Amino acid sequence: MKTIILAAGYATRLYPLTENFPKPLLPVGGRPILDWLLSDISSQAEETIVVTNHRFFPIFETWSAEKDRVRVIDDGTVTNEDCLGAVRDIQAAGVDEDCLVMAGDNVLTFSLLPFIRYSLEKKTSCVMCYEEKRIEALGRTAVITTDGEGRITSYEEKPEAPKGCLAVPPFYYYRAEDIGRVGEALNDGCNADAPGSFAAWLSGKVEMYAWRMPGRRYDIGDMKSYEAVRDRYAGIGK
Repeated sequence: MKTIILAAGYATRLYPLTENFPKPLLPVGGRPILDWLLSDISSQAEETIVVTNHRFFPIFETWSAEKDRVRVIDDGTVTNEDCLGAVRDIQAAGVDEDCLVMAGDNVLTFSLLPFIRYSLEKKTSCVMCYEEKRIEALGRTAVITTDGEGRITSYEEKPEAPKGCLAVPPFYYYRAEDIGRVGEALNDGCNADAPGSFAAWLSGKVEMYAWRMPGRRYDIGDMKSYEAVRDRYAGIGK
């Protein structure tokens, strides 16, 4: 299994903190955000590919120099206006085997290893999900419905009228035969910006399952959310 970490955004809502520094490397709990994610999956990932932009590529290169099995890819963009979008960055990683795909700006109170095991047991591409009761929050994320076995029965990005209350965070497990269909999805009109757009497209083509998160996820999107976890986050199970 390989891991793709999406880290090509410009985090404009965190300016000036991230004007010249990448959000995924901001310190949380005394370590860069990405270090928490990497330490959790290191036993399973043959290689981790971090896709970033041209502006932050040198910073990631310096960071990765002391990491094992980590490779950084420059997607060539230099401003927020010319970014490729998360789905094209997945394509830029060039992975043709089973892979875990995730955003690089989240920290978790639970391990991703059970999610990986769940996906391997199901032998399908899978997503993570959690129950979200706030209607306004459901309108800002991907929302799915599932049957009694956890099989995805509908998948919508930022729905105006959500069919359910299961929100999908940016963590996905793709089978090799499915990750190879990113180009097909883009040609079919898949929105390149949201990372979940590919999963939504794929769910209409193949059987997919959803694993329910057993803990909390902290999405670091602005200064308020960053300050809320910067000095308080202590890792998995804490």
